Amino acid sequence: MLQSKAVEQKGFTLVELLIVVIILAILAAIVVPQFSASTDDATSAAVQSNLSAIRQAQNFYFQQHGEYPGKNEANTNTACGGTDTSGAAAESSAAIVAQLTLYSDADGATCDVKDAVYKYGPYLREIPTNATTDSSTIVVSTTGSLNLADGGESGGWKIDTETGGVVALSTP
Repeated sequence: MLQSKAVEQKGFTLVELLIVVIILAILAAIVVPQFSASTDDATSAAVQSNLSAIRQAQNFYFQQHGEYPGKNEANTNTACGGTDTSGAAAESSAAIVAQLTLYSDADGATCDVKDAVYKYGPYLREIPTNATTDSSTIVVSTTGSLNLADGGESGGWKIDTETGGVVALSTP
């Protein structure tokens, strides 16, 4: 007598595999946008944190000097025992950077060596980068208003030397 044995095959059918793939695709469609939103939130938080650091440094400078950085020239020479930072004229981005990142005297002249005359600061190690534009450059305003309506400015930050106002620029 011949007896036939039914052969049991183990595995998944094509329909089962397709259902699993569809479920994974639906989950990916839900999860992936959440990651991009998290990236945008992290960028925004970094910009806000760096903006706050610049504002705080400017306020400390104002408390010690009676005016905001960049209002006066930051020129000095090697007579202070440090590096020559000449060329940092009043109301320039170089003056703002020098006065926030180097030691300064009561008049805002800067030096990279601290002594009895250059006893103020530094207020920042370096100008932080704007995470939106990936730039730490400074656009200087001297009008008492940041006037962003005209646009077209690129860089990291716009700083007003009259009011101490600071905004993050959004154009690289």
